Amino acid sequence: MTVSLAPRWLRIFPAAAILLCACSPHSDNETDAPAGFDPARFVAPAAPLDAPQLASDYDVVDAMLALAGVRPDDDVLDLGSGDGRVLIAAARVYGARGIGVDIDPAKVREATANARRAGVADKVSFRRQDLFETPLANAEVVTLYLTPEVNLRVRPRILAEMQPGAKVVSEQFDMGDWRADEHRRVGDTMLYMWIVPARLAGRWTLTLDGHDWPLTLTQHYQEIGGTLGADSRVGEGWVSGSRVRFVADVDGHSRVFEGRLEGDRLVSTSGEHWQAVRAG
Repeated sequence: MTVSLAPRWLRIFPAAAILLCACSPHSDNETDAPAGFDPARFVAPAAPLDAPQLASDYDVVDAMLALAGVRPDDDVLDLGSGDGRVLIAAARVYGARGIGVDIDPAKVREATANARRAGVADKVSFRRQDLFETPLANAEVVTLYLTPEVNLRVRPRILAEMQPGAKVVSEQFDMGDWRADEHRRVGDTMLYMWIVPARLAGRWTLTLDGHDWPLTLTQHYQEIGGTLGADSRVGEGWVSGSRVRFVADVDGHSRVFEGRLEGDRLVSTSGEHWQAVRAG
């Protein structure tokens, strides 16, 4: 995966300028450019950059997709898609669909041509777009090779927009205090993978053994806490995607609650027959 450094014309412009100077006719009567001439009018501005242009090794690409557990027909979103190698591999190896975004139009054209040559143009597409304006909600997997600062800027949108259970894989850089669910080293490269947690913080009404209990949950990424009833502390709580587990005392006995989020309800997935309905 690559993140664009600059439009292609910037890399070739100096050489082109030298060639033009060498080929232009010159005479002793030649004068400077006429007053008022502004060459900047003929030069396109450089695209603003969020991260330097870096290409992932192919073994790293394979490891990223394996770490994310990409499945056939998954929608993979590559933020900073460069030459398209991540999405092309996702389509050819796993049968996934994908969209890649890049700020550099030359990279978008290159990736599109590469996908066509690889025979996966019907599965993946590339567009010129600001990654901070790219919708995230429909992606089962997001891949990144950005910078620590950009990762932290995109993190709130990942947590707010992506569906519980969706996965994010970043090459080389983490997400600050959002601890990765898994990490893997490939040569000199570290990969990080997060499972987007369900948003559970708030007030619930928990029903157990025919009785209703007020349940208040707090959340810090995958970790959850809070209270059940008047003063029973919720402990050992975690959430992975839509799955949740926590421990709390009920009538003096420690009970383990395991379940999953279905809409605005938590439903039991263990021997304890309980459910909780969101109350606010």
